[in-house]
Amino acid sequence: MADARLTQAIQWLDEVLDVSFEIRALAGDASFRRYFRVHSEHETWVLMDAPPGKEDCSPFLRIRAWFQNVPLRVPDLIAENQQQGFLLLEDFGDNTWATYLQKAGDVKPLFQDALRQLHALQAAPEPNFELPNFDVARMQRECELYLDWYLPKVVGYVPSPPERVSFHAALLPYLQRLQLLPQAAVHLDYHCRNLMVPKKGLPLGVIDFQDAVSGPITYDLASLLYDCYQDYPESLRREWSAYFFSALPTSLNTYFTDFNHWHEALRLTAFQRHIKAIGIFSRLAYRDGKQSFLDEIPLTKKHLQDDMAVLNLPDAVVKILRQT
Repeated sequence: MADARLTQAIQWLDEVLDVSFEIRALAGDASFRRYFRVHSEHETWVLMDAPPGKEDCSPFLRIRAWFQNVPLRVPDLIAENQQQGFLLLEDFGDNTWATYLQKAGDVKPLFQDALRQLHALQAAPEPNFELPNFDVARMQRECELYLDWYLPKVVGYVPSPPERVSFHAALLPYLQRLQLLPQAAVHLDYHCRNLMVPKKGLPLGVIDFQDAVSGPITYDLASLLYDCYQDYPESLRREWSAYFFSALPTSLNTYFTDFNHWHEALRLTAFQRHIKAIGIFSRLAYRDGKQSFLDEIPLTKKHLQDDMAVLNLPDAVVKILRQT
């Protein structure tokens, strides 16, 4: 079957590259974007295909330029054609944090660098554009995905209207607590699949940042330590949580009475994120036909159950979330 977008991409690459090249598909992500590796004799690049009408390149370009000035280690921009929806980017390789750990790599330098870059992001001056707010209304919409997609499609349980109302009402004070936390720039998907270990070594390459928001200062660290794709011991999570907390500037640190207060907020942040992730994985499977995301639900569900075990949650929330 002919691939008109790929043909168009190759024509564009012929215009911007002065060398012969080959192009090979890479794994996609949870969107309509596709990625290809472009090989020349001596170099490789990554082509992002973001079909106009389905994906917009401008947030990626805007955030990339800002993150580069923070500085975070984001891919260099080689060439762009926003009208056609093509970007040619620096290639960080295939070695994500996740694959690095699968090869028995030492996680300590990765955490040190990831937290260093995260501190830099949170300390950065505000950009010259407005970041979307990660507010209560958004958190509620994300939690709704669990009710709309996971329960009916995966579990086969349809919550009644009163159950839905009770669930949201009981969850609201917890979401309000998250909104009251100190705010900072948030990558939003700061986890093991979006942090790359380049061939040249650290610093980590940061990708998939186009959805950045202004939100709780705990959010990105919760994404990393309570990663939907990793299962670290809680002792390790607390160690790196304390490491991060100790380096917060006084203006942020003083919001929290002590480390335990901080870590409880981190767990609450992870709790909301896990509800969202389970809903998103289910929607990707049943709306978008990406069935492989169902494989990510069991570990995320385990994380959610662990969250519930340490947080003092009302029965209306527990009842819904214990549906399996």
